[in-house]
Amino acid sequence: MIASPALSHCVTVDVAAPAQRAYDFLMDGRKLGGWALGAWATEDRGDGLYVGRSLFDGGEAWVRPSGDAERLTIDYHLGSGRSALMPRIMARVVPGPVTGRSEERCLVSLIAWRDIDMDDARWQRLIACHEAEILLIKAQIEQS
Repeated sequence: MIASPALSHCVTVDVAAPAQRAYDFLMDGRKLGGWALGAWATEDRGDGLYVGRSLFDGGEAWVRPSGDAERLTIDYHLGSGRSALMPRIMARVVPGPVTGRSEERCLVSLIAWRDIDMDDARWQRLIACHEAEILLIKAQIEQS
């Protein structure tokens, strides 16, 4: 069986910052509100939960970042409310030396999985968002 590229999407960027700094940035739900186009201007709701607004339709987007500091991975649990959160997006930070780079560089990836109910137009919008968001992430980490 050949995997379908329509089931997931990954973007990766080389960041001029140490891996831990990138991980800390990506785990910060307040900072997420400055790069995630579907969860803009996040507000802290306590207990690691944040609510932002979609720049597309203004709808609420609930997000709970859940990280593994040892593996430098973050699952973003997303949904329309506190009880509807599902791990739909993942971020991964790869320390520079793993790929022959210095300790002062890292790779950052965003990975999305396509929900079975997501139509082609919504999936293409998500892909376009991630292509832009990874550039926002890079710029904001490097400026921090």
